[in-house]
Amino acid sequence: VQLQAYGGGLVQAGGSLRLSCAASGSTFSINLMGWYRQAPGKQRELVAVITSGSITTYAGSVKGRFTISTDNAKSTVSLQVNSLKPEDTGIYYCYARTGDTTNWGQGTQVTVSS
Repeated sequence: VQLQAYGGGLVQAGGSLRLSCAASGSTFSINLMGWYRQAPGKQRELVAVITSGSITTYAGSVKGRFTISTDNAKSTVSLQVNSLKPEDTGIYYCYARTGDTTNWGQGTQVTVSS
């Protein structure tokens, strides 16, 4: 499975973005998709996850502000990010799990100015 992420950018605090990640290849084998992010000088952290059964999980810091979803084909995962804060700045990586394998996208930069 190959993943292509897009939709990042520079936004002011309080603004919104929509990140998307398109999967190609053996997408029928995907059982979970999600997003991690990595801020400068910090470890990568889980942001949101959605299973093939549409069960979602969010990091506490983004709950109520971010929404993860997939398309009907379950081959594109999107992350609607609202009420952005400067601490949301980082590189956002999408991933898709197939069996025991985790496939990563290339990352998209989100920068939130105060």
